[in-house]
Amino acid sequence: MPIPHIRRSRRLIATSLLAGTALAFTACSSGSSDSGAKTEDGVTTLKLWTHNGGNDEELALNKAVIKDFNASSDEYKVELQSFPQDSYNSAVTAAASAEKLPCIMDIDGPNVANWAWAGYLAPLDLPEKLFANNLPSTLGKVDGELYSFGHYDVALNLMTRKSTLAKYGIRVPTMEEPWTAEEFDKALAAIKKGGEYAYPLDLGTAGGDEWIPYGYSPILQSFGGDLIDRDGYTSAEGALNGPEAIEWASWMTGLVDDGYIARKSGADSTLDFVNGKTAIVWSGSWAAGTATEKYGEDVLFLPPVDFGEGPKIGGASWQWGMSADCPAQEGAREFLEFSAQPKYQAMYADKLSLIPASEEAAAMVPEFKEGGKYRVFYDYADQYALARPVTPAYPYISSVFQKAYADIMAGGDAQKILDQAVSDIDTNIKQNGGYEY
Repeated sequence: MPIPHIRRSRRLIATSLLAGTALAFTACSSGSSDSGAKTEDGVTTLKLWTHNGGNDEELALNKAVIKDFNASSDEYKVELQSFPQDSYNSAVTAAASAEKLPCIMDIDGPNVANWAWAGYLAPLDLPEKLFANNLPSTLGKVDGELYSFGHYDVALNLMTRKSTLAKYGIRVPTMEEPWTAEEFDKALAAIKKGGEYAYPLDLGTAGGDEWIPYGYSPILQSFGGDLIDRDGYTSAEGALNGPEAIEWASWMTGLVDDGYIARKSGADSTLDFVNGKTAIVWSGSWAAGTATEKYGEDVLFLPPVDFGEGPKIGGASWQWGMSADCPAQEGAREFLEFSAQPKYQAMYADKLSLIPASEEAAAMVPEFKEGGKYRVFYDYADQYALARPVTPAYPYISSVFQKAYADIMAGGDAQKILDQAVSDIDTNIKQNGGYEY
């Protein structure tokens, strides 16, 4: 199905934009030479691409959903092709340039707006009731339309031990009463003074790329700043370089200056925590199993600190959508609707310890149902998750923020660095016509 000229133009802009970012959507072979669907003997086969090449556990679950769908349909079949995550975005960009996208593909949640703007994705036009009880962070909504959905999400938290807090006389925070900035600072000071740990806190400062905005922009947002002004998404002025952002930067560098965190932490924060090297770690629900295996009921998964504007965490993980090029969109929608069943959300959660996308699915998984040992992660995702800015400019914003963060942590002048970041972001938005759809 040919695409309108405007979509081809946007693809060229998007490819040029992303090639210059840390996400590096560099061109490479897509591994495909035909369209996203083909029909033989009355059966239409739809191509599905996933980033799970090399991730055997999740890939097996993808295959299980496809197997069930194929067994249920006489008219449509789905054929899977997997790519390593590091080369996946490159493959999609190359295929889009050649107008050879698959019918169905997965998308990292923060990129949905850019891919929709670039013409890669079509609105799903699925029944609203299908997702009425989904966690908002699992839905890729752009300009009021649903372009993607996920079977799961993950949630950041402060992971520590009951015995550690008790030893230093530190209150256990709750969702009703999370730690304030002052309380958190006093807790870190007490642990540091105890001399048991070289660094009382691990913020994962060895991480890079998308971890930077995922891990640290929620803290910025809790201070009252943001990556961009979300009222129109036309400028970062005031949001990324205002007093709140400067306060965030000062707090981050102050942690290093006070000896509360390492300028560059160990490569595996979870491993350091279970080996007793750190007292508190800013980590995700993905680390819960490892920590529970080591510490049992002594482990705590605490809410984020409230720095003034409430606790915040990042939202949105990998999601599935439909390409604008798909010549059999009715079949793609049929598969996507089939795959959105709560039982499949529960399957991903049960096998991979991921947060199920809906309350119905959570009720099917002992660890995530009400009273389950990991239920707190579902509640955090429900109450605290804030999507990274839903704008086509996000990949560029992400790369600019990553550089600004690195320069600030290296000792640079935060005001000058963030002013330059704002200038770069605003210039990019203007150069792309405000990223209008």
